[in-house]
Amino acid sequence: MENEKVKDTEENKETKEEIKEGNEKVSPESTEKEDPDKELEEAKKKASELENKCKETNDKYLRIMAEYDNFRKRTAKERDGIYKEAYSDAIKQILPLIDNMERASAYKDGDELAKGVGMIVSSISDTLKKMGVCEIETKTFDPKLHNAVMHVEDENLGEGEIVEVFQKGYMLGDKVIRHAMVKVAN
Repeated sequence: MENEKVKDTEENKETKEEIKEGNEKVSPESTEKEDPDKELEEAKKKASELENKCKETNDKYLRIMAEYDNFRKRTAKERDGIYKEAYSDAIKQILPLIDNMERASAYKDGDELAKGVGMIVSSISDTLKKMGVCEIETKTFDPKLHNAVMHVEDENLGEGEIVEVFQKGYMLGDKVIRHAMVKVAN
């Protein structure tokens, strides 16, 4: 037991000496004089680095915003140009039809007038086909393509069969431009 006390006190002495040596190495007076100057210098350096990073980030932000604004303006201009071009192409396709209508209206003879109007209708159908517009089929009723305005009960006709077309419908690709107005059976 005494041996243990001796060991314990010897260890305590060694630890106390190490603490004293550590305190002597770092005196509070010397750290107080050097640290504020160094800390101030380091803080200034860090502040200037952060300020430079901030300026770089702000510059990048401004460039990206300018690039986005230019992109937005450019696409708006292109979109307007495409719309005007498509619109003018459609008008160019319709102008010959107007010319034919004017020629047909010049005829005084009823038979010649009817023949001229028939030719115009044919010309209009051809022009619409060139533009990619097709007529909607009217055999069986499809609510996505047809607008049923009348309904008739007839045992001789199948269910959903279109009996009469009041107004033709047209599609451009998959898009319905105008639904066909029809009378549906059963």
